[in-house]
Amino acid sequence: MKIVIAPDSFKGSLTAKEVSQAIYAGIKPIFPAADYELIPMADGGEGTMETLVSANEGKILTTSVRSPLNYLVEAKYGLLENQDTAVIEMAQASGIQYITAETANPLIATTFGSGQLIKAALDQDVKKIIIGLGGSATNDGGAGMAQALGAKLLDRFGNEIPFGGGHLNDLDHIDITDLDPRLKNVKIILASDVKNPLTGKNGASAVFGPQKGATPEMVKILDQNLQHFAAIVKKDLHLDLANIPGAGAAGGLAFGLMAFAGAQLHSGIDLVLKETNFAQKVKAANLVFTGEGGTDFQTQYGKTPFGVAQLAKKIAPDCSVICLTGNIGAGIDQLYGDDKIDAIFATESGAKDLAQAMKDSSNDIKILSENIARLLKSYHFSQN
Repeated sequence: MKIVIAPDSFKGSLTAKEVSQAIYAGIKPIFPAADYELIPMADGGEGTMETLVSANEGKILTTSVRSPLNYLVEAKYGLLENQDTAVIEMAQASGIQYITAETANPLIATTFGSGQLIKAALDQDVKKIIIGLGGSATNDGGAGMAQALGAKLLDRFGNEIPFGGGHLNDLDHIDITDLDPRLKNVKIILASDVKNPLTGKNGASAVFGPQKGATPEMVKILDQNLQHFAAIVKKDLHLDLANIPGAGAAGGLAFGLMAFAGAQLHSGIDLVLKETNFAQKVKAANLVFTGEGGTDFQTQYGKTPFGVAQLAKKIAPDCSVICLTGNIGAGIDQLYGDDKIDAIFATESGAKDLAQAMKDSSNDIKILSENIARLLKSYHFSQN
């Protein structure tokens, strides 16, 4: 028997690697002779760097960058084994973990630190940079990132505009004379599961702004300012990118990276599946265990369990795909099918509040995995 274990993280509780180990700990005693492949997953958000570094025997480096609120923080980025590919999670520099309910202010939050992370990767002489776009605290369209990499965003008086999406309305013209020339020789790939355009009712400000502290009035200002930013980019850089699906990811950082760094948008889970060589590892699998912190109908739109299931069923059509999740939401019937997930189980071992559930998650996952394995073993023997 071959068993593949390929979950995402349980956000705020366990990393993807920790979830993988908990599932393995539950199954191994029941199927001790099975061939196991543990492949921690991610979809472009939290854990993407760790997943790819681990899968490629790379290393993690640390550098000082500016947080969204412009104070110094230590941020990590990965360098893969071949030394020519770097992996960045923008949240390491510009993530929502750096703000609180009291300090959140997307009018001033900046992606400058994400630009500094890219610069640190360029200093490693890489040929490719993979950037995970999940978990941002920003809504500046990548303006701060562009400034960190040498672009000048100037008002009508020729002065640099201040940081944050709230100041983009002051932008008069863009000067990329001093933009880091190394960007022209590096392939930049954006990993994201977001399909939102930059602006409008489905744009970065309207959909994600409130999560970052934006009031309804702020949302209106931010959306108008991003529209203005996109118009100046179109005028000065001759690029019309605002309506590209995914341009609104990470508060529009995707838009900025496409405009200033020639970045290409990719499905986060598809990219991670490719970079971890999942297709090769899942060959001849009998069972595939995957999972995530919360599962509902949205899981089919670029989330780890659905991506894992679809590729697993394509490569090993007879395998069974089981999803473990901390919470089952609405519409999971849409996730079932011959080329999709076979069964979804909630991991909680009993009624408990969220804090306790997160504390117990590793042991709960282990217990559930063991019970599923016992059922499968009993069924197997009853059939033979």
